[in-house]
Amino acid sequence: MRIRTLAVGLLAGGLALTTLTACGKEGTPSSPGSGDQSGTNAPAALSYPVAQGVDLAGSPVFAKMKAAGALTVGAKDDQPNLGLKDPTTGKFGGFDIEIAKLVSAGLGFDPEKITFRTVDSGAREQTIANGDVNYYVGTYSITDKRKALVSFAGPYFVAGQDLLVRKDDNSITGPETLKGKKVCSVTGSTPIQKVRQQNLTEPNNIVEFQKYSQCVEKLQSKDVDAVTTDDAILKGYAAQEPDTLKVVGKTFSTEKYGIGLNKDDKVLRDKVNEILQKALDDGTWQKIYDATLGKSGSTATKPTLEKY
Repeated sequence: MRIRTLAVGLLAGGLALTTLTACGKEGTPSSPGSGDQSGTNAPAALSYPVAQGVDLAGSPVFAKMKAAGALTVGAKDDQPNLGLKDPTTGKFGGFDIEIAKLVSAGLGFDPEKITFRTVDSGAREQTIANGDVNYYVGTYSITDKRKALVSFAGPYFVAGQDLLVRKDDNSITGPETLKGKKVCSVTGSTPIQKVRQQNLTEPNNIVEFQKYSQCVEKLQSKDVDAVTTDDAILKGYAAQEPDTLKVVGKTFSTEKYGIGLNKDDKVLRDKVNEILQKALDDGTWQKIYDATLGKSGSTATKPTLEKY
């Protein structure tokens, strides 16, 4: 599969004017002001004022952050426009990555010092519970089952399940046409659970991998007939390969993306919700969307936070 890097232009107004490298390198923080934009999929001028004097008494995760002086954030690395790691530079870019950086700044930490850690879908709950990441931002749908294991701030985005197929395949037009078709998604994801629970195709036609990019490669090699997950993810892949891939049908679910947090840390969850609400109110959320997912040409409606 050919993965094209995504260059995103500069934004102004409401965001700091100082040009910063947008993404921290996994394992090694990037240098502020390095300005390396060559071949990266990250916006080069989205930056966020770092809050001063933040104190979250009663938050064990925040205390751990303060002691370390930097953050480790869980993310995806193979989702164009959402969470994508540049194979050359090692930098992460996309909507989810920018949301992670926004939260970091709101908590009082320089976003350029984030270490992004790739966490596959099936390992998210355990990784958060273990404290291996301070929080997780990576197309993580809020569900009651997951809320029994972790907590969520948000949602910061609302997507819907859809289908990615080869452009020359007109036999699949929606979920009702998946019988007899091989359908691929990520192990542990809500989309593949829906396919199985609703019997959209036969059990032997369900194919699972650890990464969506593996599913897309199998789609292009004709080993599977469709990839299913949230429309935001699929549109990113289709935008990279417009001559060979397309998204079909209408969305057939509602997926509310939340920031995954320690289950018992309500103090931190409330603070992250406060940061998100401010971004929704002052236009920062829209600027982040326009610079990342908005490059696909699709519009989005601002989400309503579900505080609990």
